[in-house]
Order: sequence, then C-alpha cells, then structure tokens
Amino acid sequence: MSRASRAMLGATVAAVLAACAHAPDPAPSPLPVPSLRPDYYGTLEPFASDAVYFVMTDRFVNGDPANDQRGQGGGDPALRTFDRPVPGDANGANIGYLGGDFRGLLDNADYIADMGFGAVWLTPIVDNPDEAFTGGDPIGSEAFFKDRGKTGYHGYWGVDFFRLDEHLPSAGLDFAGLTAGLRQHGLKTVLDIVGNHGSPSFTMPVDQPKFGEIYDDGRLVADHQNLAPADLDPAGNPLHRFFHSEPDLAQLSNNDDSNPDVLDYYCRAYSKWIGEGAAAFRIDTIRHMPPAFWQRFSDCIRDTHPGFFMFGEAFDHDADKIAPFTWPGGGEVSVLDFPLKERIDAVFGRQRQGYETIAERLYLTDGPYANPYELMTFYDNHDMPRMDASDEGFIDAHNFLFTARGIPVIYQGSEIGFMRGAAEHAGNRNYLGQARIDAAPGNPIHDALRRIARVREATPALQRGLQLDVAMQGERAVFYRVLQEGRFAQLALVMLNKGDAPVDVEVSRWLQPGAWRAALSGRTQDVGAGGVLRDTVPAHGVEVWVLDAPVRRDDLREALDQAMAHRLGGPAN
Repeated sequence: MSRASRAMLGATVAAVLAACAHAPDPAPSPLPVPSLRPDYYGTLEPFASDAVYFVMTDRFVNGDPANDQRGQGGGDPALRTFDRPVPGDANGANIGYLGGDFRGLLDNADYIADMGFGAVWLTPIVDNPDEAFTGGDPIGSEAFFKDRGKTGYHGYWGVDFFRLDEHLPSAGLDFAGLTAGLRQHGLKTVLDIVGNHGSPSFTMPVDQPKFGEIYDDGRLVADHQNLAPADLDPAGNPLHRFFHSEPDLAQLSNNDDSNPDVLDYYCRAYSKWIGEGAAAFRIDTIRHMPPAFWQRFSDCIRDTHPGFFMFGEAFDHDADKIAPFTWPGGGEVSVLDFPLKERIDAVFGRQRQGYETIAERLYLTDGPYANPYELMTFYDNHDMPRMDASDEGFIDAHNFLFTARGIPVIYQGSEIGFMRGAAEHAGNRNYLGQARIDAAPGNPIHDALRRIARVREATPALQRGLQLDVAMQGERAVFYRVLQEGRFAQLALVMLNKGDAPVDVEVSRWLQPGAWRAALSGRTQDVGAGGVLRDTVPAHGVEVWVLDAPVRRDDLREALDQAMAHRLGGPAN
C-alpha cells in the first residue's frame, strides 16, 4: 500500500481500533479528546489484523466428489489427471488431482476461523490444462521444476484466467459463493495470482490441448504452439506476441511484461475476481517480472480498488533483493518474508539456535523494506520442505509469529505437524483430508496455536503496534508491542520461552505503571512507578501482558518516538 493510501486509511482504522478495545483505560487520561498524541503504530494497514491460513485447495478436503473429473485425460495413462502417485515415493506423494474443492474449504471455514485466522489464502482458481504434461523432465522425489507427468492440480498453470477450473466449483457454489460463505465465518479471501507464466508450453512429443495457450474468456489470444522460445516469432505471429522469446522457468511460457496487452489482460482478469469477493492477492513468482510491471499492475488494480492489499513471492533470503517490490516504483506491495523465514527455521527447527539469530532479520528501524510491519511472516509453504521441528518447535514458532511484527501465514496441516520435513514431491503437498481436520483439536500444536492466534486476534497492539525489543537472546525473547492511534491506546508486553524448563522473567525497562492483565492466564498485576513486572513463563510457553492505557512514561515515549521515526525503510528514506 502506498504511503498516500495509508494516510487516507488513518481515520477509518482509528475507529476500528477503538471498537477493538477490551477494557476501559484504567486511569483517566490527561490528554484532551478527540485523540491521543503522538501516534505510535507499526502500520495502519487494515489487513494486518488478519492472520492467514494457506490452503492448497486440491489438497485440503474433497467436499464434492461430483467435480473430481476422474475420467479427465481419457484412457491413456500418460494423460489422465486424477490420482497420479509419484513413482517410488514412500510418503504417498501425488502429482494428479485428488479432489479438494470449494465445498471442502467452505465446509471447514469454522475450523479455520476457530483457530484465530481472519483470512484464507487459496491457490489459483483459474482454468488449467485437462491432461497431464508429457514434456519436460521426469519427476522424482527430489525433483524441482521437473514436470513430466504432472497436472495442474496446484492451479499455477493458467490457461484461461477469466474462467474457473472445473475441479473447484459445485452446483450453487462458484467463487463468489465461496467468498461470501467465508465472509459469513469472518474470513477474507486471499487469491493467489500469476502474471509471469501460463502452462508448460514446449518440449511435448505432440502438441497437447491447452498447453501453451492463453484464452480471454474462451477466445484464444496466445499460443506457444509447442515451439521453443527461441523459435517463436512475436513480430510476425499474433499468437506469439504474448511471450518473450527467451525461456524462464522450466517449460512454462514466459509472458512479455513489456507488452501492454499482457498488462491489460491480467488487470482485467484479476479485477473480475475482486468483483467476486477476492479481498487481497498473493502474487506468485513476482521477481520473474520487473518491479516496473508490478507498479503498473498495482496502479491499475488500485485505480478502482484503492488500498487493495497484495503481497508477492520473491524466493530469496537476501532482503535487499526482495525489498524493491515494497517501494514506490516497484509495485508498493508487501512480500513474503523469506529472509526471516530462514532464521525462523534455524531457531525453531532442529538446529534450535537462539533468538538472537532472528533479531537482526526483523529490520525494525531503517531497514530495506518500505514497512517491515506489513511483511508476511512464515516458516514454510508448498514450494519448499516443510519445517522439520518437534511439536515444541512448532509451538514456539507459532508463539513468536503471532506476537512479533508482521502478518503470520500458516500452511495447511502445520497446525498438526503434518508431513514435517517433507519436500514438494516427497509429501509436502499431500492431501490433508477431513479425518485429520476432525482429529486436530487435542493435538498439542493445534491447541497451542489456537490459544496464541486468538490472543493476537483480540489484541490490536499485536497486529499493528510498534515493536521494542527488551531481550532476544538464547531461549528467551521479551518485547513490547505498542499501539496508540486516534483515541485507542494499548501496550502489550510479550514474554517467550522456547527452552525445556520454566524461566523467571522480570521486566522494568520502559515498564509503565498501571493494571496489567495476562491475556492467556487472566492474571493481573498492579505495577507502580518504578516497579517491576514478574512472571514465570513455562517451558515452550508464552505470556502477553496487556495494559489498555495511553503512553505516559517519558523514556518509553522517547524510545517509541525513535522507533516511529525510523520504522520505514527503502531508498526514499
């Protein structure tokens, strides 16, 4: 979101935050109405209130077997699309469709919302080819971008970006029906979009229907014709003008970002899905098109949908390489926080490094990003091995993600440690299913996630507040999240312990006097001037102490003034 858009949102967000307060100010404020000053916040982005649950739709729940298309591809085993096990894989990996659909997602909306999520990110919904791909390289458990025999179950091989893939809707339940149903459960819909590529487009022994083709609501506008990129004739053949004549990812078409027709096509296509209820976009392979293209795209979308939230996937652990997409001129979108993900994995996975490993990747002041508080924080997804951690490691990771800066994203099944450590073709994308979802309550990872996610859901300071670190070393992290905007004011003091034994924590730095309450245990502590807040945090535990009051302590205000002045990054600062 641009800085101008954030400014316009300020008044609206102030009203929303005021409605979220859970307790009256314990002491009368000496500051005059209508507002408190100064303002302290990490972001005013409304979407920051919504933790995100990521669903690979085909691998979530088969709610309607009638749309499985089990006969698709005909009688040729090389072309069929349903149920294609990866040869020799012991974890049951599959590269065919397995039946997950909109009905299965909507049937489990209560399950997702009950955990404390406010949004669902689902994989692309657009039409994909109707056969398995016969070109490319043979797939294997360790294969990456080796697509022979694979199908479009994941949704990223778009053919007609204006039409739904037939595996997803049911009678009476199209995309608009899905988004409306999710909204009834308090869930926004984040739609995964692709601009860089369509389907696999060359190396097929015989040209296959839809592969390498792009349609505009049923009208053919581009066709690779099973030709290698170097053999395309964009100047002479109208069907080649959509594509670059250089390869990019595997055998996928490489859309020409310099062609205004490409921008127009995707702007119109994705505007259609906003009209049917998409509330935000996740942009696939954002770094495979230049930042200038994404600036034109985001401007196009926001011309008719001001402030529309988007975040991109730039798969790189170097913050300087992914941050440009957050700047003016680069798209002004958020990104998935891959640099932090690398450190989260090291701290909560089998390495069990200390919290200091994370601290330097938070970039709370003068960092490379336009605003670090709007980054999407995560530890794994469908494109990489799932995090390899113990139950306690997952619990610790969730305790951190749902209290620290950023917007947390959790991949389906992680709430039960599903297929932990498994790579893409070795179980990462395995079918989750209704039975596992029904059995999730009572799982220690699920139950601990639900507790801390619901605390974040109820605590605006954890969603948008500035972060001030008190200690982040070894097995312990202690930090404040402070939100004071308009007439709303809240301080949250977070205590994290990822060790195997309880730890005593004492905090006096920046500690403001008042009646603090523990969000998880419900206990209270009255802290006087110059006092100390003491607590014992259990092994692999968390507590969030909350004070609903304006900022009054001078040294706290000074620290917040500094954090506020330097929270934004990027070349413009």
